[in-house]
This record gives sequence, structure tokens and C-alpha cells, in this order.
Amino acid sequence: MKILHTSDWHLGHTIYNYDRTEEQTDMLNQMVEIVNNEKPDLFLLCGDVYHTAQPSASVQTMFVNALMNIHNANPEMTIVITAGNHDSGSRHEIFSAALETMKIYTIGNLTKENFDKHIIEIPNKGYVIAIPYTHERNIPEGFFQQIIDYTIKQNTNNLPIIMSAHTTVKGCDFLGHDHASEYTVGGIDTFDIDQMGEGYDYLALGHIHHEQFVHSGRHNVRYSGSPIQISFDENYPHSISIIEIDKHGDIPNTKKIEINNINPLVTLPTKGFTTWEEAKELLQNFPNDSSAYIRLNIEIEDFIPVDANATAINIANTKQCKFCYINAKRKTQINSEEISTMTIEEFQNESPINIVKRYTKDTNTIFNDEMIELLNAVIEEVSNK
Repeated sequence: MKILHTSDWHLGHTIYNYDRTEEQTDMLNQMVEIVNNEKPDLFLLCGDVYHTAQPSASVQTMFVNALMNIHNANPEMTIVITAGNHDSGSRHEIFSAALETMKIYTIGNLTKENFDKHIIEIPNKGYVIAIPYTHERNIPEGFFQQIIDYTIKQNTNNLPIIMSAHTTVKGCDFLGHDHASEYTVGGIDTFDIDQMGEGYDYLALGHIHHEQFVHSGRHNVRYSGSPIQISFDENYPHSISIIEIDKHGDIPNTKKIEINNINPLVTLPTKGFTTWEEAKELLQNFPNDSSAYIRLNIEIEDFIPVDANATAINIANTKQCKFCYINAKRKTQINSEEISTMTIEEFQNESPINIVKRYTKDTNTIFNDEMIELLNAVIEEVSNK
């Protein structure tokens, strides 16, 4: 079986009020071209189709048009799409019955009592166990192993078994994610890989934007990563994954296909921080005909010049690029013995967990793993509301 594994499209994402429809549309066109060239048996999209649970009509239209183009590029291919934590599970399933006539399966909500809803058979090719995002407290103990065992009983021809999930696996590289720690990334607590059972041939993961294998001992647990940058700190190549598995029990063969971003997110300087004057010069020297979103990393002793943003905007207005913001860092480090202080920019970009950690360290109070778990649950509930 040949699989195209992708995730975290975040359609409808804007960056500092700039609309990203142009590069998102171009990314979707590249998906169609890849399907046309590779002719996979399975197109697997592992969550975060949209950036918000209530995408606009135009964003939904963009997705549906792309979905039809992807289907038409290889009509024999099965398409499986699961909801991520940014998606609305219920909205995800509205047109599921109609889409299934074209072998397009959309799984939005976890049904614990009905395994068959989550198992899609690809005749003579393999099985997909499609698990959408749900908070770990809603997943019964042993659920993953039970549904894998249920699938294995049906797999009388020894075909590959693929499982998909949208979660944070302990030990993954979350480089580029805001509000991330060893305990939680993007509001999702870490899952131990052992909790996800065994018996699958490939575990296709979504949520982490940096493509990678996660250590499992078999080289078969993988994040495909997002196809284009979502934040400036994702300064690494973005891609989709092509997976090939001959039969149940085989180790997957994997290759990456990079996705070109016509409007990349660029930080000046490319490494580290510099002075405001040097950053301004870097922006002035940025090629006039290069389309990009620009962040300036500057080091400050006291304050950013009052007119810094206006100056940067005026420089960018003479070019194709779009200025987004100044990322400022203090030049002198705070002594570890002193109370923690932060700039407004640093505070806005810090995760709630890390802010509480700073506070408890300064006040010498307890903040243990149980309290972290409780706070994460509260943060998620507030975010949902």
C-alpha cells in the first residue's frame, strides 16, 4: 500500500492580519500535483484541516475545491480526513455520507462503542484506523490496543494496518511551536507511545509541525509536519510523506516531498538577534521582488525606538515583502537570583504554564505534575468556551 501522509494545513490561518489565501491555495495545488505523480492508494490528512473551528465560507470553499481536485487526480484513491484540535468534530462530519460515495471519509468525533466507524478498509490494500483528536480523559484505558486487535481479526489477508491520530507523543521535537513544553504542546498533553498500543504497521500523526520519526523501536511512528510554515520559528523545510508498506509486519519505506512556500516567513537576521540599526539595514537590503513575511529580531538595552514599527512598515511598503513585527530581547540577562521580569512581547509569547512556573519559582511554592495537568485541563476548557 502506498500512502500520502499529511497534516496541519491550518487553512484560514492569517499572520499579523495578513491573509494567506495565496500561499495556501498554491500549497493545495502542489498537493494535487503530487497525487497525480505518485498515485497513492491512500491520502491521509491527520487533523487541523482548518485553523479555527468556525472557518469562513471562502476558506471552506477553498478546501472543498481542493478536495475535489485531489480526488480527480486519482479517483481510485481512498481519502481519509480526521479532525484535529483546531477543527470542529461535528462540522467535520456534516457531509460524510455524500463524500463516502467518492471514497472520501471524514472522521470528526470519537465513537468509543463503535469501532467500525473508525476502521476503513481499502480493498486488497490494507486497513486504516482513523482516530480524530479527543482529550485523553475521553479515551478509555486500552482503547487503542482494543481497536488494533479488532482490526487484526478482520485482516485475514495479512495486509498493512495504518493508524492515524492527532496528539502530542512524548519525546517528539516540538521546535517552532509556541506555548510548548515537555508536558504539553499546543494545548495537548503528551501521550506515551506505549499507550497507543501495538500491532499497527505505521502510526501517522498530526499536530506537531516539524516532520519527524518518533522513537518506537520500529521506525514506524511519524509526524508528517505541516506543509507550510505556521509560525516564524518553524525555520525548517516543510513537506509531505510518502509511505510504502508491502504487507502486515513490514517496516515502512519513507520519502519526503518538500512543499514550496511562495510567501515564506523570514526572520532578519536569520540567526540570533542584532541591533535596531542593523535590523533596519537588513530590511532595507532585502530583495525588492521577494515576496515574504518579515520578522525582525532585535536586542535592546532599554526600549524599542518609538517609531521603530512605523519605520519598518515604510521600508517594507517599497518592496514585495510584508513586515509583521519586531521580536525584541533584552541585551542583559536577568540574574538567576533575581525576580523574573519580562518585556510585554516576551509575556505575550509565553505559555500560561511557563508563566506559572516563573511565579512559583520566584515565590518558592509548589507546582507539581498533578497541578500542571489540572491547569492544562482548565486552559483547554476556557479555550473551548
